[in-house]
Amino acid sequence: MKIRFLGLVSLTLLATLLAACDKPPPPVQPPRPALVMVVGAKAAANAMALVGEVRPRYESSQGFRINGKVIERKVDVGARVKKGQVIARLDAADTNLSTAAAQADVRAAEASHALAMAEVERQRQLFAKKFISASALDIREAELKTSSARLAQVRARANVTGNQTLYTNLTADRDGVVTMIRAEPGQVVQAGEAVAQIADTNEIEVLVAVPESRMAEVKLNATVTVKMWANRQKAYTGIVREIAPAADSATRVFNVRVSIKDADEAVKLGMTAGVKFNQQAIQQGVQQDAALLIPTGALTEINGKKTVWVIDANNKAQPREVVAGQFREDGVLIVSGLQAGEKIAIAGVHTLIKNQQVKPIVEPVAGVVP
Repeated sequence: MKIRFLGLVSLTLLATLLAACDKPPPPVQPPRPALVMVVGAKAAANAMALVGEVRPRYESSQGFRINGKVIERKVDVGARVKKGQVIARLDAADTNLSTAAAQADVRAAEASHALAMAEVERQRQLFAKKFISASALDIREAELKTSSARLAQVRARANVTGNQTLYTNLTADRDGVVTMIRAEPGQVVQAGEAVAQIADTNEIEVLVAVPESRMAEVKLNATVTVKMWANRQKAYTGIVREIAPAADSATRVFNVRVSIKDADEAVKLGMTAGVKFNQQAIQQGVQQDAALLIPTGALTEINGKKTVWVIDANNKAQPREVVAGQFREDGVLIVSGLQAGEKIAIAGVHTLIKNQQVKPIVEPVAGVVP
């Protein structure tokens, strides 16, 4: 009985082994997808290109110089105004009353001054005839001086009051376009409160933020190329007019203002503009246009050496040691070790192994405005 049982077990094991021999081999794993880029396609390091905002060189906020109630608004946002043109008016009833009272004070002071002058003249005649003493004459002359000072005081006060009446009209201080207005009839405003904003459209510029690592490429009065995002086919000539002496405390970038010399009607305030700087920087004796720009994520370190993964003609990943140059906000410059036209992996480089078969997926090249 025991022998029969062992025989059955042996037959079962033999059948199992034979079935295992007939099992098909496991399927071959498909190549791993890998995001790659062609070196040189995004490595245009000849010039720095940044995006900025179109702004007027001169823009002023305007407000009334006195308190009051707005009774009329004469312009709307977008209206073109001339210097001296009335924008809005305040109720002038109180200022007119103050002006009338000041003028009455002036007339009273003038009458008092005329009386003091006549009195001094009579006292001088009496003093010449020895009818009064010198001290009596001195008193009258002092009264005349006081009267003159009083008259000058009320006249100055009347002038101030008259100016207050003029201040009920808010006038444009320059030619330009109204970009903001917050004056509505019935609104009570305070002195100095900004109720309108006027931008001078004769001088248009682009404000761009330059990273601190690229400031060597920006020079004052340098010529640059400007293109509007709305129409990238037309280029304008710009001049670097102003470079901020200090970086912004929040963003750590330097604000650079570029004047557009040939702006036309197509250039509108607030538009997005691309600025291409036509200068090249030199970093540690190596010109940036001789280096290749790759994403920072494509660079890794193996055994303490800077390495990128090159995808060869057979779509296999091969590590290659490179010499890295300047690290920038848009990537890292590779001084040597790569050639333009080669494909490199730019994502998941830490998980690749040598000779690993991959399926390249070329990243689409993102265009730059300029």
